[in-house]
Amino acid sequence: MIEDLKALLAGFFTTLRHMGRKKITLMYPEQKRQPAAKFKGRHQLHKYDNGLERCIGCHLCAAACPSQAIYVGAEENDPKAPISFGERYAKHFEINMIRCIFCGFCEEACPVEAIRLGPEYELSDYQRHAFVYTKDMLLDPEKHAPRRQFHADVEQHRGPIGGKPEGEAAVSGAPKGHCDTPTGARTPRKQDL
Repeated sequence: MIEDLKALLAGFFTTLRHMGRKKITLMYPEQKRQPAAKFKGRHQLHKYDNGLERCIGCHLCAAACPSQAIYVGAEENDPKAPISFGERYAKHFEINMIRCIFCGFCEEACPVEAIRLGPEYELSDYQRHAFVYTKDMLLDPEKHAPRRQFHADVEQHRGPIGGKPEGEAAVSGAPKGHCDTPTGARTPRKQDL
């Protein structure tokens, strides 16, 4: 009985200790809390400064995804009119956000930092198909994302973690060692098997 009374008093003491503190309640949705720097929200695909896509269609993000929420359909890149700097590019890129567990493995697996998890956390909608994000939605969420799932006041770049990749090199915007042509695209390599 004495132990129960001690536990009850400890609980009351904790309550009394917090009663004098300033309230931290926000008037949501008018006031929004800024997420932490390492927060993993809605995915984004990025481009280089010259407009070439970062994604090279390597399928590593899809392979790393434990919930199998990512689909990448790659195609050969045309060196005359490249879409990305690699030999291939992602013609189709889809993420099923209903299946996604926001683990960040796709972000870690990407060798060119094409996919990043951003700060957007208000992901709700009335239609299931609105949760299948296509390549256009991921590249330009302000224009193509579902209206209920894009909020400009939260969506902002935050640096290397959860934002636009930094440290781009070369005139084309491709990383060093990936500038085989003036546009930054690699010429396709054919190998006999």
